[in-house]
Amino acid sequence: MTTNRKSVIALLNLGAAAIGLSAAMPALAQEVAANDADNAYGDIIVTARRRAESLQDVPLSVSAFSAEALEQRGAPDITTLQQTTPNLTLQVARGSNSTLIAFIRGVGQQDPLWGFEPGVGLYVDDVYIARPQGAVLDIFDIERIEVLRGPQGTLYGRNTIGGAVKYVTKRLADEPTFKIKGAYGSYDQRELVTSGSLPLGDKVAVGAALAIYKRDGFGKNLNTGAEHYNKDVIAGRVSVEFTPTDDLSIRFAADRTDDESNARHGYRELPGVAGNPPVLDDVYDTNAGLGDDNNVETQGVSGTIEWNVNDVFTLKSITAYREGNTQTNIDFDGTPAGILDVPAYYKDNQFSQELQVQFGTDRLKGVAGLYYMDSMASGAFDTVAGAFGIAILTSGRVDTKSFAAFTDFSYDVTDKFAVSLGGRYTRDKKDGTVYRANYLGNRSPAFGGPDAAPTLVRTDYSNDRTFEEFTPRVSLSYKATDDINLYASYGRGFKSGGFDMRGDAILTPSTVDGYDPETVDSFELGMKGSFLDRRVMLNLAGFYSKYKGQQITTQVPDLFGGIASFVDNVGKSEIWGLELEGRVTASEHLFATFAVGYIKTKFEQFLTYDLASDQYIDVSDQRVFQNTPKWTANLSTTYTRDLPNDMGNMALTGSVSLRSDYSMFETPTPALDQDGYALVDLSLVWTSASEHWQVGLHGRNLTDKQYRVGGYNFGVATYNNAVIGFYGPPRTFTGTVEFRF
Repeated sequence: MTTNRKSVIALLNLGAAAIGLSAAMPALAQEVAANDADNAYGDIIVTARRRAESLQDVPLSVSAFSAEALEQRGAPDITTLQQTTPNLTLQVARGSNSTLIAFIRGVGQQDPLWGFEPGVGLYVDDVYIARPQGAVLDIFDIERIEVLRGPQGTLYGRNTIGGAVKYVTKRLADEPTFKIKGAYGSYDQRELVTSGSLPLGDKVAVGAALAIYKRDGFGKNLNTGAEHYNKDVIAGRVSVEFTPTDDLSIRFAADRTDDESNARHGYRELPGVAGNPPVLDDVYDTNAGLGDDNNVETQGVSGTIEWNVNDVFTLKSITAYREGNTQTNIDFDGTPAGILDVPAYYKDNQFSQELQVQFGTDRLKGVAGLYYMDSMASGAFDTVAGAFGIAILTSGRVDTKSFAAFTDFSYDVTDKFAVSLGGRYTRDKKDGTVYRANYLGNRSPAFGGPDAAPTLVRTDYSNDRTFEEFTPRVSLSYKATDDINLYASYGRGFKSGGFDMRGDAILTPSTVDGYDPETVDSFELGMKGSFLDRRVMLNLAGFYSKYKGQQITTQVPDLFGGIASFVDNVGKSEIWGLELEGRVTASEHLFATFAVGYIKTKFEQFLTYDLASDQYIDVSDQRVFQNTPKWTANLSTTYTRDLPNDMGNMALTGSVSLRSDYSMFETPTPALDQDGYALVDLSLVWTSASEHWQVGLHGRNLTDKQYRVGGYNFGVATYNNAVIGFYGPPRTFTGTVEFRF
């Protein structure tokens, strides 16, 4: 940690001693009410291995969060999980309001451009979400969220080499339900979330949810007067569930999200050449001139059929289709002039089909299945280089057909000792097309420029590649006592290769060949235990990973007004770390939770293409892992009390979360890299005795800490020192009122 060390420690001490604060350890404490003795000490059920199991019995590092726990903390969206899960980074992507950046244990993918694959898989009701656009999911109408840390290549497949996040929506009840929740807060925040379900006889039920999120900006575009960092989102979900027999269930679901929040242009961290323009006073302000229009639309439908054939076998089918469209503007230079502007659009769709056979006997339990996905991702953008009087059009498309066969089963050798084995074969075929060309003026024909021929075609190719991999997993678990489970595991993760959609065939001719896959081999030792009559729960994990073929995107200014981009398989690295999660129940009214993550990363080889020498050089001693703080920690306390005269229940939850220093990119950039910081939150929630009414007051980032969550680095005179940062939310207060039955 840097000079912020003392202030961070002071904040931690202040939070722990004065407010009794929380960073709610995933699932272990806030899954249930602290004053309910049966629930407080009961099992937490997750589906990390595609079957329902107690969290304490799963030989994996898993964190789980119930809807009640997240609502009690006032969590707005899934990026909040970063504050409560060790070694996790979930951030809103630079220049966006709803595009997700995810890293787990140092493994992820920051670049959200079409054609690039994420390193952390996102699943909504077991449907894989292939693209990060629209993936910053608001938390409404859910049952729970699970975070699986470490490679999940067996059951969840490709692109889960860092881990997976599972967003599980609420199933329909047997009786009519209705809930409406309103919120008002800082920056004129206005929210309305309503949901309900209705049984239509004994066999059919229907449900729906609608969420409207509005908020003024944390800052302004001083050039246009528009709100900056605002929110304007409408999301909805409908579902129908059929149960023709006790052994057969069918569920159809559809969802849609429209995000019309303004584009985020970022904040200039450095003054321009000769001090013009100067650095602005407010980190949420900008002077961008490209425009503020931004629109992200995502929608999908799915059908799930589950048939309990007999006491041993269950068949399951998951069919889904999703699509998304994004129109956006990114002003890299943050000035009214078109020095480095990028108008862009993305488009994607995917069809997936999964078939599972789940089986279970007294000693043998597991799942086997087949998976198929047919997806398309495309897009285009102009790189407007005003100093050179040109616009560089970059466009392309990637079609992916993925097939996988998998199995994972666990066998109880004795009442105390169990062995789990799994494996997955994956075959990805990718067809890529990339076009890149220079046009005179400040727009190409694709973005409203004159219909003219390019002055120079830089890239124009189509190619295809096929990637295959077998990813095994094995774990051993031993029940030392009824309340202590020890385990050791090995697993492999795989992310397929592809084609650089920004690739410049003039500067880097080899871009037409694409880049290779990457793999992670991870070893883990862990303990999950309960002590003192289950009033103390501790989960401990140590892990070591070998990372090979890591795909790193590098973008640097070239001598001709453009941005040279290349994706390198940089070599190999090693990762090791520790994670501790725990809960202490002091009384029926008070519990505390905590989590600590430590991670150490090292590049053993980092080969990158050098434009000047036209060769690959090893710069491993000059590179670090991005978005991977060495330390993450959180601490929470929740105090509940029944009010006299049957006036309901009050719950006070406070939290402190800590992240140590981290780099935005593999190449350290002092003007962008974030020093260690702590966030302090506090929530007070009243629930009526009937549980029909709930009123909450939530304060987030109470110390008003300014911290970066992303950035761009084009700090050369050609682009007027375009080093810009994007920031997390400032201090906010939100009041909520909810009615439900």
